[in-house]
Order: sequence, then C-alpha cells, then structure tokens
Amino acid sequence: MDSTDTLLNRGVDKVYPSREALEKVLKSGKKLKLYQGFDPTGINLHIGHMVGLMKLRQFQKAGHEVIFLIGDGTGQAGDPSGKTRSRDKYLTNEQLRKNAKDYVMQAKRIVDFDGPNGVRIMYNGDWLNKLTLSEVLNIAGHFTAQQMNERDLFQERYKNNIPLNLREFMYPLLQGYDSVVMDVDMEIGGSDQTFNMLAGRQLMKAMKGKDKFVLSTVLISDKFGKKIGKTEGNAISLTDKPEDLYGKIMSFPDEVIVQCLECLTEIPMEDINVIADKIKNGDNPMKFKKLLAFEVVKLLNSEKDAQAAQAFFEQAHQQGSTTDLKNAQVVSGNGELLKDVIIKNLGLSISAIKQLVYQKAIDVNGLAVNDVKMKLKTEDMVRVGKKHIFKIK
Repeated sequence: MDSTDTLLNRGVDKVYPSREALEKVLKSGKKLKLYQGFDPTGINLHIGHMVGLMKLRQFQKAGHEVIFLIGDGTGQAGDPSGKTRSRDKYLTNEQLRKNAKDYVMQAKRIVDFDGPNGVRIMYNGDWLNKLTLSEVLNIAGHFTAQQMNERDLFQERYKNNIPLNLREFMYPLLQGYDSVVMDVDMEIGGSDQTFNMLAGRQLMKAMKGKDKFVLSTVLISDKFGKKIGKTEGNAISLTDKPEDLYGKIMSFPDEVIVQCLECLTEIPMEDINVIADKIKNGDNPMKFKKLLAFEVVKLLNSEKDAQAAQAFFEQAHQQGSTTDLKNAQVVSGNGELLKDVIIKNLGLSISAIKQLVYQKAIDVNGLAVNDVKMKLKTEDMVRVGKKHIFKIK
C-alpha cells in the first residue's frame, strides 16, 4: 500500500466531499494544512485518541502541515457527541488548561513536535474566549435550528424525553469556527465527530469561500457496537505502564483484533489482511492479539518494554496453563459457548457460573472472563476455579 492509499484508506471511515476529491489533491503534490482537536475533559489521552494520532502521524510523515489542537475553549461547551444525556457539570477554561498540561508529552509518543516539520500546538481558547457577541451571532447566523435538530443524537434525546442543553447546540458551531481561524484544508476526527466536522466545512464555505476536507476515522468497538473509550468507561490510557497496557489489550474482544492492527500499528496492510484470513479460517486469535499488544506497547514505549511486558504477561497468565497442561481434561467445545461447555462437563447452574465469573474464578487462556457466552476455539485452555482445567479439542 503506497503513501496515498494509506492516507486515504487506513483506519478511515469516510471522506467528505469524497475520497476521489482528496486523492486528486494528494496526488497533485499539494501539502495540506490539517488538524485534529482534543478536548482535555480528562488528564490522559487514551487508545481511542490513538486512532486519530496515528492518522496525524501518517500525514506528518508524508510532509503535510499538522496541528494538534487542544480544545480548552470547546471543552467549556461540552461536546455532546456520544452522550445520551447532558453533562452533570462543565469545566472552566482554567480546569481544561490544567488537564491538558501533559497532553503534548503523551501525544509525542506518536507524533513529532520537533524537527523541520514538527506538529504545531494550538489552543482554541485563545480565540473562542475572545469572541464578541456580534461575532457569536454572526457564526450562529450560518446555521438553522432545523439543521441542528436533524442530528441523530439530538433526535434520540427528543424521542426518549431527555433534556438537551442549549450550550450543546453551540458546540458544533464553536468547533466549526476553529477551522475558520486556523484556515485549514482538512479536519480529522472520529466518526462520532462527523456532524461537528461538517459544521466546520459549512462555516468555512460561508465565511471563507473555501472547501474543507473532512476525514473521519473508524471507532474501535466490540461486537455489540460499544465504543472502547472514555465515554464507555473502558478507556486505556496511553500512559499506562507497559505491562498494564499489554494486559488490557489482551482483554480486547477477538472481534477488534484486525481493526486494531489496522488503526493502532504500522504493520503493513498486506500482512494484516493475511491475519484476517487466518482468523476467519479458524486460527486461534490469541497469537495475533499478542502481536497487537506487542506492537502497541512498542510504539508507545520501546521494543525492550514490549518484550518485557509480553514476558510478564506470559509468566503471569499463561505459565500456569502450560504447567497444568498434562492435567487438563481434553473436551469437545470448538465453536460452543463457554457456559455450555461448563454446564456439559461440570453440571453447574447458570447462576453458579455467573457467581464464579463475578469472583473472577473462570479464565480462558489465562484471562478472566466476563462474558459467559463467548465462543471457544480449538486449543483454548479453560480454568474453572482451582481444580478444573479443560483443553478444547
């Protein structure tokens, strides 16, 4: 996959107005000015942020001008994206700036802020907090209430009779104004940010007579569509210790392995496609999940850290299974649900199984499980309590 294909397709959900239009510009040799914004509503960047940072890294390596925008202004409004209800509280500019103190140190694990093409750091509070009433009204005048009401998220709130704070209506307008001030050619963000980014595209056209590309990245989510990130309470911080980071990635559902290899590593897509085929054809995903964990830890820390984290994981979670292999009972169960295999071989009730799960007394391949409906595969090692070990044939 060449550089242009990587920029256009790797980890990308959609491109506005179209991939073809962006491809034409990229192949013309023009260097784009682009950005992604990060609201510091917490103190740590997480794996969800890493998807966008990897895309910024790709554009930076291709020689484009990249801006890392800290949303200490937009953060005061509170991004409603992905929120099923209004926030309980809103942060001040001072709180947001304090939260963002270490953002650059965290992001520099992925993008380069130094050198001849270093990523620029900007804070949108520098201009949003200086807007006058007439300027705010002018921005708002480019949008209609009907347009805001059409947002799926807001429609869901209306349908469920959940309050919609008017300051949340302002968020897309403020984010859109960032593009105008910085005069960018493109904005990058997760697919859940599409509405906000398109508001910026509309505002750029209205206020500058300029088209702005919008590139949305895929959201890493499990088989139930639950996003892996801060909003869902399952975020993994980029600053986690290497062994913790490795272990948390090993707890990812099998369904996201290929997607994460694409979005969070620099493994060639040709190799990732081969891995996808192997998993589809029945290969145990464990070794590929270990590859994912190794590559992410290596990228965020070092290869030495990744090696140590993998050794720690294998010693802590897998050595016991290897030692007890000779004592494991070989049972059928390939493609069967975990709960069914336990019921079939131990005669436990569903409630008893759930209690063991709650006590973290059931693990598969050394990892405690929380889903008794997970499907087992050949060679899986299932441990129930301290006495029962099954190897799936």
